[in-house]
Amino acid sequence: MTLLLGIALLAWTLSGPTVAFVPIGGMASTHISITRTALLQKVKETCQAVAEASGYEFKPTGSSPEELVQACLGPTATGDVSGAKFIYALQEIYIQNGLVDHYFVNSAPHHFSSEAFLEGRSLITQGMAAIKANIRKENFQAARETLGRVLHTLQDFYSHSNWVELDNTEPYINLIHPDLPLENLADKDTATCSDCASGTCPNPILPNILKEKKLTSGYMGIFSSDKPKGKCSHGGASDLTSTAVPRGGISKDERRSDNVALHNAAVNVATAASLELLQDIRLAAGDNDFLRMMGIARSSVLSFVIDTTGSMSDDIDDAREAAYGIIDSKKGTQDEPSEYILVPFNDPSFGPLIRTTDPNKMKSEISKLTANDGGDTPEMCLSGLQLALTGAPASSHIYVFTDATAKDIDLKDTIDALIRITKSRVSFFMTGASSRRRRSLRAASFDDYKDLALVSGGQAIQVSKKQLSQATDVIFDTSTSALVTVLQRARNPGKQETFPFTLDQSLKNITIYITGTSIIFTLTNPDGMTQNQDQASGQLATIQTVGNLRRIRLNSEKHTGAWKIQINSNQPYTLKVTGQILYVCSLHRVCSLVASVRIL
Repeated sequence: MTLLLGIALLAWTLSGPTVAFVPIGGMASTHISITRTALLQKVKETCQAVAEASGYEFKPTGSSPEELVQACLGPTATGDVSGAKFIYALQEIYIQNGLVDHYFVNSAPHHFSSEAFLEGRSLITQGMAAIKANIRKENFQAARETLGRVLHTLQDFYSHSNWVELDNTEPYINLIHPDLPLENLADKDTATCSDCASGTCPNPILPNILKEKKLTSGYMGIFSSDKPKGKCSHGGASDLTSTAVPRGGISKDERRSDNVALHNAAVNVATAASLELLQDIRLAAGDNDFLRMMGIARSSVLSFVIDTTGSMSDDIDDAREAAYGIIDSKKGTQDEPSEYILVPFNDPSFGPLIRTTDPNKMKSEISKLTANDGGDTPEMCLSGLQLALTGAPASSHIYVFTDATAKDIDLKDTIDALIRITKSRVSFFMTGASSRRRRSLRAASFDDYKDLALVSGGQAIQVSKKQLSQATDVIFDTSTSALVTVLQRARNPGKQETFPFTLDQSLKNITIYITGTSIIFTLTNPDGMTQNQDQASGQLATIQTVGNLRRIRLNSEKHTGAWKIQINSNQPYTLKVTGQILYVCSLHRVCSLVASVRIL
């Protein structure tokens, strides 16, 4: 799901029937505002602790995402600092929180409706276990998505139960600890509410329930008005049970004139409970991994898969220097990887996988690579790539250097599936001719690498042996923070086609990549100005050609509007438009991406 699609679904969900905190009346709170308040407070507390432990002061200069991230990373984060990944992490959590009302609108456990306390608590504790497990596996996206859903269910407890009516001002800690019992629950045959004909009674909970501190929640019926005799309803137009005696409801989702105090109390305790849950996860994960989950601390992993067969003897030095360049360019920046992985491959061997958190140790390991062995041209490239994909966490950046096609082409479908599951981005840097010599069931070619790169959102660049070092600019582009894909297309066979794309103020450093041979293209800006492939330095862009790649970097930051690029070729080609996200909103409101993008 793209971020914009998620935001659209969230807006659609909140506009329809919901069983959640909804923005009705003045400054009424919502799940989004409760979640945002808790997340920002916990992130700031964590940043403060990290800064104190590292000996620098956590003192944001303002409220923007960039200023908070810069203050959190401290003085060692040189170069540009982007808040985009942090905002993206927040958005993922918000979206999943809101979508609980779409996918589970009629599920009592997801909303603590209909006295489903044990089942609702199981959703929370099992979700927390999954979040912690995913953080340990460095699968931070899955952790964020589960976190959003769990927070929704936890927050609903305080709105849908009578917890605050029982004069509780602190969270029910037993909800996040599976070893603690849920006590004093009203049984199915115990009446809990009085009849409220108007539907707006301040507190319809029966006096004996309040006196005995019995815990109950409102029954919710979207498709039926049935509920046990004497039980409270959720209330509201979407709840059919609210018209069955006892009528009315105890939901505190909306702030009305008759329930202002109860709504505010539910919001306050739901916020405190969210903070407790986040603190539990933080303590289990540790400060650095908690911040990595939130898109602030270094989270990316950089993997190199390098061909060491004898035919690479002319290329191994250039591949080594290119890898050094990537490592050095990220030192001390927000994009410095949290870990490095190296997988050499030969024929018939591949591996071992070498991992380290020390960039100098990784450079040392790469320096030991020598080109030798290998008989026929195809090599065990996909076996090496499979080892990297299974050994690295999700969303890793993987760079493959080879001069030969894949001998183990039968692994292509497996690699395709691994890329889709892990969401890792794989770029290939290929030297040598696109040979199809093969002693297997089907011929392999460099096109196989291009297919896999396209699936992952990476690049497949074919260069001569002398051009490999010139392709490093593209490597640096693809490892930039908060990189997004605005447009990506592939054509095989090629044909003449015009590709429109829209740019706006949310993006900078716009770059267009075209891979293929015999390419003719014309780029047109919103004002109708044009530039073609023969103008290396024109009014619209600077064009760099390396092997089969054309890298088109737009000149002006004033690029807002509808662009188009016409490509004419009868050969296969790929087109990709990327940029860096800029956010123009503060942390205290929900940001939305204007471009339809996939964040990398």
